[in-house]
Amino acid sequence: QMDKHKNLSDLLVLFFLSAKPTDFDFLKVIGKGSFGKVLLAKRKQDGKYYAIKVLQKRVILNRREQKHIMAERNVLLKNVKHPFLVGLHYSFQTKDKLYFVLDFVNGGELFFHLQKERIFPETRAKFYIAEMASALGYLHSLNIVYRDLKPENILLDYQGHIVLTDFGLCKEGISQADTTTTFCGTPEYLAPEVLRKQPYDNTVDWWCLGSVLYEMIYGLPPFYSRDTHEMYDNILHKDLLMRPGASTVAWSILQDLLEKDHTRRLGYRDDFNEVKSHAFFASINWDDLVQKKIPPPFNPSVESPYDISNFDPEFTEEMVPNSVCHTTEHTIVNASVMDADDAFLGFSYAPPSDDSFLYKN
Repeated sequence: QMDKHKNLSDLLVLFFLSAKPTDFDFLKVIGKGSFGKVLLAKRKQDGKYYAIKVLQKRVILNRREQKHIMAERNVLLKNVKHPFLVGLHYSFQTKDKLYFVLDFVNGGELFFHLQKERIFPETRAKFYIAEMASALGYLHSLNIVYRDLKPENILLDYQGHIVLTDFGLCKEGISQADTTTTFCGTPEYLAPEVLRKQPYDNTVDWWCLGSVLYEMIYGLPPFYSRDTHEMYDNILHKDLLMRPGASTVAWSILQDLLEKDHTRRLGYRDDFNEVKSHAFFASINWDDLVQKKIPPPFNPSVESPYDISNFDPEFTEEMVPNSVCHTTEHTIVNASVMDADDAFLGFSYAPPSDDSFLYKN
């Protein structure tokens, strides 16, 4: 009986403390996905800028994707904090929508900059790959496999540091011993074991890292073909052909990361420790890197914390839909926490560390 009352009081506390759409001014559309939009928003209480991902429940349920969405929210609950991972602050829901409140990162997609320059010098590529490796190593230490390293998930912050976003495809509770067979990801970067629908582990992230490095050095993903079937076939069966343009040590790490047999891939034996001790990273001081003491090789031209010049005008010129910003008392759904059939039960979350903001609402 006591437990029942405690749970109810916890729910009520959460209901009164949670953020809600009317706490924010929604300013611009800065991205679009299959489930909804990402908007630049300003918190009314303190003028802070955030990126808010607004997802349509109906679309998620129609596509049976609620598991992925809850995985993203569970990563938030794990208190994932790392200098090269986007900060997730709150999640809340209304009757028909889910909201994620994220750090606003405005240096643009890394690949937006790569497309402009075609390829990156090796030292610049190494800096970005080291920051990504550091973030992946941290996630692995929490038993999270990121598994969806792809161009649109790799952003630069206003100074030029890497920020990995989008935890919707993370797989929790995967350690080296554990494996999983869910098939998803971006065709260009899919590891052979994922394509074969075989069980996989942390090492899929190291394959993806190799794919990103290859693309930075050569301008195209490894095994690339415009014909998807041919590309799948290349990933499964074609050897990595040595091409001019990479140093011996860069070529060596590419071969070690893009090893088709995951048990022989760099990172299989000792995960991040093995990756970071590769000769390719000899010049990297990992402590300095994580403390952002290594100056980024490129500074995005960003004039202010809310500068959106690095976002696609196709999004930013779109009108902000009215429906995302308004809610009546009845649509805020921590109330629907009372509804046992709610597919997104327990989605709403506010961090204990931000109480000062919450109590003022």
